[in-house]
Amino acid sequence: MSPLKKLTAIFFILSYGIMANGSAATAGKDSILLYTPYTKISVPPGESIDYAVDVINNGKDLETLDLSVTNLPRNWNYTLKAGAWNVRQVAVLPGEKKSISLRVEVPFQVNKGNYRIYLVAGEGNSLPLTVNISEQGTYKTDFSTRQANMEGHAASTFNYSADLRNRTAEAQTYALQGEVPRGWTITFRANGKQVTSVDVEPNSTVNVTIEVKPAEQVEEGNYAIPVRAVSGSSSGELKLEAVITGTYKIELTTPAGLLSSDIVAGREKKIDLIVKNTGTSILSDVQLTHAAPVNWEVTFDPKQIESILAGRETAVTATIKADKKAIPGDYLTNLEARTPEASSKASFRMSVKTPLLWGWIGVLVILAGIGTVLYLFRKYGRR
Repeated sequence: MSPLKKLTAIFFILSYGIMANGSAATAGKDSILLYTPYTKISVPPGESIDYAVDVINNGKDLETLDLSVTNLPRNWNYTLKAGAWNVRQVAVLPGEKKSISLRVEVPFQVNKGNYRIYLVAGEGNSLPLTVNISEQGTYKTDFSTRQANMEGHAASTFNYSADLRNRTAEAQTYALQGEVPRGWTITFRANGKQVTSVDVEPNSTVNVTIEVKPAEQVEEGNYAIPVRAVSGSSSGELKLEAVITGTYKIELTTPAGLLSSDIVAGREKKIDLIVKNTGTSILSDVQLTHAAPVNWEVTFDPKQIESILAGRETAVTATIKADKKAIPGDYLTNLEARTPEASSKASFRMSVKTPLLWGWIGVLVILAGIGTVLYLFRKYGRR
């Protein structure tokens, strides 16, 4: 063989060897595949992300691979598990796969944006994952409500629904505090119970109902109600507002203020009444009712009042009919004027009198008795 042919053969052999070695390396690299269906996930600060990852061996040899996560930002944490065990290495037979779980814990104090991390298995095998932080992170407590402003009359009860979220890394016990005007009351409820404090786990939310009752003599206007949830290391504040539209008050009485009268058994008695609106809001649909002794009758004219303006009054006549068998004495009859917002009662003492005819009959009976005695005395007294 000529020297030229020898050189050509040597060059061909060396080139083939280099190519063969390169293909083997490529094949070895491509034999391991890391797979998860969701490679870009968006979460708020403080959340944890759970990835289900398959380690697939497409090669012909058993692969033993060290597992790790790289490019993880500061204060981020991760765990790798297979079932209930933490793992740092996995062995995969040819043509098979192993499933592992990757949990990435995002801290509360983190900037908004995209973060690229890598799950690495062995040498040269990595799975890129993108975590999108949807909002600027903080280490704090959130106390919020969808409806901070409510409107109602003085007799209303204002119920606010608030969410208390613990955005810290530790469980917190929050004391609930509220500042209300003098005479008002504020009550907190959680999980259906009245409470003064609540326990909230990290990155968890508890719903709190805030019940506010105005004072009895409250005036119209806007009232600010600051509410706080305070723990040893964090606190949240909520600003509520109650708008009082007016007061609802009603008074049932007589023109002279007298609440007693006489009545004859079996007869009727008309009583003049006055229904007053002593509040600051209009009274609508005023109903007139009664509670009288058995077999007594009570009627009103008018039977109901459509409306009474604030500071005005309406005259009503009540007709009371006593039981015809009622014996002399005092009887109590309760009259009431009511609306959905307010009510007033007036108790009338009705003194039952004997009818005049029966009085004269009694006198005549007595006189007849006396006459009979006198006649008998005169007739038989001398014997």
